[in-house]
Parts: sequence; C-alpha cells; structure tokens
Amino acid sequence: MKTTFYTFILSLIALTTSFGQILTRGTVSGQVATVAGKPLEFATMMLVKANDSTLVKGAISEVSGKYAFENVGAGQYRVAAQQIGFRKTYSATFTIDETHPAIELPALAMAEESKNLAEVNVVAKKPFIEQQVDRTVVNVENSIVASGNTALEVLEKAPGVTIDRQNDQIQLKGKSGVIVYIDGKQTYLSQQEVSNLLKNTPSDNIASIEIITNPGSKYDAAGNSGIINIKMKKNKNFGTNGTFIAGTGYGWVNNLNGVRDDLPKFNTSLNVNHREGKVNLFGNYSYVNRQSVQSNELNRTIPYNGSVTYFDQKSFRPNTFEGHSYKAGVDYFISKKSTVGALFNGFSNDWRSLGINNTVISDANRIVTSRPSTQIDARQFLSNVTGNINYKYDFDGKGREWTVDADYVHYNGESYNNLNTKYLGAGSEVIRPNQEVRNNMPSTINIMAFKTDYVHPLKNGAKLEAGLKSSFVKADNNTLYDTLQQENKQWVFDASRSNQFKYDENINAAYINYASNLGKKTKLQMGLRAEHTHSIGTSVTLNQTVDRNYLNVFPTLFLSRQLDSTNTLNLSYSRRIDRPDYQNLNPFVFYLDPYTYQKGNPFLRPQYTNSIEVTHVYKSAISTTLGFSRTTDFINRETPRQIASENVTYVTPENLGSLDNINLNISFPVGVTKWWRMQNNINTYYTHYQTFYSGTPFEVKMVAYNLYSSNNFTLSKTLSAELSAWYNSSSLYGFYRAQPMGAFSLGVQKKILEGKGNLKLNISDPFWLNRFNGRAEVQDINFRVRSQWESRRMMLTFTYRFGNQNVKGARQRNSATSAEQGRVGGQN
Repeated sequence: MKTTFYTFILSLIALTTSFGQILTRGTVSGQVATVAGKPLEFATMMLVKANDSTLVKGAISEVSGKYAFENVGAGQYRVAAQQIGFRKTYSATFTIDETHPAIELPALAMAEESKNLAEVNVVAKKPFIEQQVDRTVVNVENSIVASGNTALEVLEKAPGVTIDRQNDQIQLKGKSGVIVYIDGKQTYLSQQEVSNLLKNTPSDNIASIEIITNPGSKYDAAGNSGIINIKMKKNKNFGTNGTFIAGTGYGWVNNLNGVRDDLPKFNTSLNVNHREGKVNLFGNYSYVNRQSVQSNELNRTIPYNGSVTYFDQKSFRPNTFEGHSYKAGVDYFISKKSTVGALFNGFSNDWRSLGINNTVISDANRIVTSRPSTQIDARQFLSNVTGNINYKYDFDGKGREWTVDADYVHYNGESYNNLNTKYLGAGSEVIRPNQEVRNNMPSTINIMAFKTDYVHPLKNGAKLEAGLKSSFVKADNNTLYDTLQQENKQWVFDASRSNQFKYDENINAAYINYASNLGKKTKLQMGLRAEHTHSIGTSVTLNQTVDRNYLNVFPTLFLSRQLDSTNTLNLSYSRRIDRPDYQNLNPFVFYLDPYTYQKGNPFLRPQYTNSIEVTHVYKSAISTTLGFSRTTDFINRETPRQIASENVTYVTPENLGSLDNINLNISFPVGVTKWWRMQNNINTYYTHYQTFYSGTPFEVKMVAYNLYSSNNFTLSKTLSAELSAWYNSSSLYGFYRAQPMGAFSLGVQKKILEGKGNLKLNISDPFWLNRFNGRAEVQDINFRVRSQWESRRMMLTFTYRFGNQNVKGARQRNSATSAEQGRVGGQN
C-alpha cells in the first residue's frame, strides 16, 4: 500500500507540474490608491474572471500601493480592490494571451465609503483545507466527501491530526491534550467523551473546523497542543430562512465468524433563523441513529517466575447510538450600541454495546490451558444542558467594545456495565463457576462561569484588550459494584471495587493583550495571562483527599512581517497548561474483563508546554510552518501496567517526564485545470520522549508524517465530484508504536430544485484500509493491539435550503465556559 500511495503522490506532482507549465503564461500588475492619489497599503487585491467574477488569485498591496499577479493563464479578467472604509473597486476588463503576456493596469482609485453598500459576492468555492496565517481551516460545508460522515472522520482528514481509535485520543502534530470547542464554547468533556461526541455529530451540520496550534492570551491557557474549534452552520440579513438535512446509509464489517454485518445509519436536522427589527431568533434540532462496530485483537506476553504466559484476546462490540441535540437563542438589539442575548442548548445521548471478549491462554510452550469468555452488556446515558446570558456594548463603532458572558452548565451521566465471564478449559469444558459482575456509575457535573472582555483601540491601529474570568466546577462520580453469588443467584454489594469521588475546582484568570504596528510592514501582538487554580479531589470511599493550590502565568507573543507583495513571515510563542480530566483523577477501576481494566490517578499533576512556531505564507496560498514545543510533566493517559502474578494488565494515567516535538507543515493548492483543483498538505514531526518507567530511564525517538490530498472536479454547473486521500506513517502514542494508516473517499454532488437543494453520494474507505495496529514493549510489557471499525460505508444526503438565504445569523461569541467542558469525565 505504501508503494502504491507514493506512486500516486509522485504521479500527481508530475501531472500538476506539466499542467502548470502549459497554463501559466502571463503577469498582471498595477497600483491602488485613494481618489486623492495617496497609495493604499495592505489592500486586498483579487484577480477574477470577467464573465462570472470567479476568484482566480489573491494578493496584498505593498506600502507603495503596488500589486502583482504572476503565472496567470490565458483569458479575460478584472482586478478588484477591497479595503475597510473604501468602496470595492473593479478595473476594466483585460485579456491575457500570447500577444499580451504582461499587463500593467492604470491605477485603481478607491473612494471612501459613505454608506453601507450591498455586499458583492465573489463566486469562489473555498478549498476543503485552507491554511490561514494563525490557523488551519477545514471547510466542511459543501464538501462532497465530508457529507454523510461524522465530525471525527472529517477531523481525521485534517493536516497534523491523528486519531487513536483504540484509546479514543485526538493528537495534533504528535501531541495529545487538544481542547475542543464548538462555536467558540468548550465541550467540557474528557478525551474519550469528546471522541464519542464527534463520532456521533453529523458533518452536514458543520460549516468549518478551525485548528489553532498557538492561541493568544485571550484564550484559556488549557491545551498543550492547541485548540480545535468546530463551527456549526449559520445563516445570513432580514427575514426567515432555514436548512433541512436528511441522510441515510450503511456501513459494512465482518464479525468474529467472518459473516458480514450491515450497519444502517440515519441522521436529520433542521436549522431555522429569523430576524426582524431588533430581534434575531435562531434554533436547530438534530437527531442521529446509527449502528457501528469496534473489533479488537490483543496479544500479550506476561513473564513471571522465569516463565511466560500468552494471552490472545479477540473482542467484537456492536454499538447502537441514538442522540438528540438542540439549540435555541435570541439576540435583542437594544440600540446601535447595545445588544443582549440568551442561548440555551444541550444534548441527550443513549449509547449501548452488546459484545463478547474471547481469550485463549497458553503456557510457555504455546499449549492452550484455558479459554475464558466474557459477555459484555454496556449502556451509557449522557445529557447536557447549557444556559448562557451575554451582553455587548459598542462605544463608538470604531472597535471599542465591552462584552459580558455568564454560563451555567449541567451534565448528568449514568453508565451500566454487566460482565459475565465463563471459565472454560482447553477443550471448552467448565473449569470453575461463572463470574458475573455489574456496576452502575452515576455522575453529575455542575459548572458556573463568568467572564468579561474589554477592547480599546489606540492610535495608529494599535489595540489593547483585557479581561477577567472565574469558573467553578463541582463533580460527583460514584462507582457501585455488585457481584452475583452463584449459589443463591443474589447480587451482593462489592465494597472493595466501589468508590465515590468528588471534585471541586475554582479557576480565576486575568489577561491583557496589546497589538500594534511596528512600522508599515510589521505587526506585533503580545499578551500575558494569569490563572490561579484551587482544586480538591476527594475519594469518599478511601477517605483520601488531594488539595492543590497554584498560580501560573502564560505569556504569548506574535510577530508578522510583510516581506514583499508575495511573502509574509509570522512568528508566535506561547506557554500553556493541560490540567487532568476530571475522570482521570478518579481512582475508580473500570473492568473490560477479569484480566484487563483501567483506573484513574488522583495524584496527577498538570502538564506545561512552551511552543514556538515560524510560518511563511507565499501569495496567500502556500503556507510553511516550522514549530518546536517542550512539554514537562506530560500526562500519558494510557500508561500500561501489569500484575504478573495475577496475569492482569491495566492502563492508568501518569505524569511521565518530558516530551519534545518538532514539526514541519506545508500546505499548497494546485490548479490542475479550470475544472480540477487540488489541495495538498504534508506534515512531518519528530517526537522525543524522556521519562522513567518503574524507576528505570525510558527514552523513545521517532520521526513521523501524514499526507493529505483533496481533488475537486467541476463536471457541469450542477454536477461536481471530489476525491480525497490521507496517509499516516508509523507514529507514537505514548508507549504505543502505531503502524501506518490510510484511506481514501470519493463522492458526487448534484444540485436540484433550482439550486435550493442538493444530493450528495459519498463512499468512504471502499477497500477497508483504515485500521489501527499498535505495539507496546517496555520492561515486562509486551503486547500488540489491532482495531477495526466500520470505516467502509456509503452515505446519501439530501439538503434543502428554504426562505431568504441572506438572513444574518446569530452573533458568534465565546461563552464564559470556554475551558472547563473539555475535562468532564466519562467512560464507555
């Protein structure tokens, strides 16, 4: 597969090079100025097709007002100039051909804007992956191959993002600790529950996904590898509009008997927005019903007393998920200066898994000694309700504003797990009585938060920002175990495994941020954030309390230099913190079978990361980023441990030394023909772990990379197609060394109902290539994991837009609870 993929990439590069030599032949240059003749610097310049205003190239004017477009193909064009405070201005139509390869246009004179003008739309489809100066944007909306998938599957295609399906972990450029936002509000979920939420969020409800590796001081300092912000679809002026989406499809997977299982999926959503006068109302509702499968194979070698025992486990867990999510809100425009709003949203999820875990235990000579088998019946209910009240005051319409947000968040969870283990001998005879264990894990989390931000413009384009935030978290998690007595079939409470854990946390934060222009080509932004944390974790059952009280400061620095009309250089630095998930602090034990479990660690400490990045942007299209980060006291959430005398293997989160990461990311678009466009991303990173394992130094070094390429084909005015492929090389997940992964997807889209509707047919991973293979080898730990899921599927999605499609949507805003939700615990 690796040879085929490399051949495919090299062929595409050769093909795009040859096409580029044929199609690019001319240059366009000129100057933009005010009506009075004063040059305009940093104006947005756009080269568009003359017939339909389709965007061809973009550029930024120099200090002298000059601009240039190079490698322009033959055709008829216009140049558009746009600048805040000025009317958008177009040049006359001109032609690039063999006799006119170089065009120098007369100066474009831009008049100051004296009134609000109707927005001029440039017809240009955004690339699926867009590299901006400070972030990577995955434009999910209108993507064909993204349709009918889940948010997690779309995220998996993003540059620098890898998904550990075995442990439900999201990594960004080789680092864990990613903080996930939805519409600027953090999810308040643990890594596992974030992964679960994204697995069941339809991609058709998503507009874009932003990946910010070095956030500024205005953001919470949490998240050592950065922030992923998922922006849901919005609408646009006055009147009423909405969108209705319905999707259905199937996934295919083979069960343990080799028989194909069909897994139906269905999702639908309704999004409505109404604006009239001073009131803007908005709301949406989504429903998801899908079946899925997770199959695992685990091979372990456990040494003990000079001999070894071999464990070969195979599990098959069909899952069903039914979820409802909703949002309702209102913005009231009190005056031109004041706006007040309220937001209410939440979800209700029901997840169930009926699975089996078969184990073959062999001695040192590979002679089978027993065949235990565990039936698993697991179910989890999780609901969330979030309320937000917000206020915005615009002092003068020139950027000076004050905002206030207050939030209340409530999570309620209930998990049930029944494990029924049959102990069979080598010939499948019963060698000891069955063991049946059940547990109930109720949990509640309440979060209150308040934040206020102030923005004050200064002279010469400078700006000062400051803000305060306080958050209060109360979590109560209970784990109740019962064991079935075989002689009388009575359930008996098991106090040795049960545990109640309470967690209280208060974080108070303040920040100040300053931005200014250093000359005409250099921009500076620097900030400082201080966060004081006081947390108390109490195991009621064990009568054990961990009290932590600490203050940290987090500086940030950003520099941007416009080198010339085509080159921009950016430098950024930040210090960040990653606090333990609430459930990772809970010392509960969660069993997968009698020989395998996971447990929490109440003694976890926060981890800290210092990051620096240098980004070069060429012609606002080709982006190259080189970054370095060092994480101290890094939290490895899946540290393997063994109790060899009992043949038991378990995982637990631990603080393990330091982690260094060097990464290089290159993003570049290619216009192959006028009907075929490509977007390519290459991300390479070097990972270096230095730690101690059971008192012995442990060091791992590795270079890894991932590749992504998307191809968009415009077949007609109403028909388009898309082909995308991604590949991850061997990589590290803590102690696990993962084998290469990759897959491709293809889809077609047809516009119907006079452009108000469309149909998308998408086929994901048709050859079922996407699977996880990992191995851990350290001291007495030696095991291999293989996982598969129903990544092979076909989906059909229908979308219909109704009403006035120019209605402005609700205001985008970050709520007060923008950092705590990513740490709500859960397990399944």
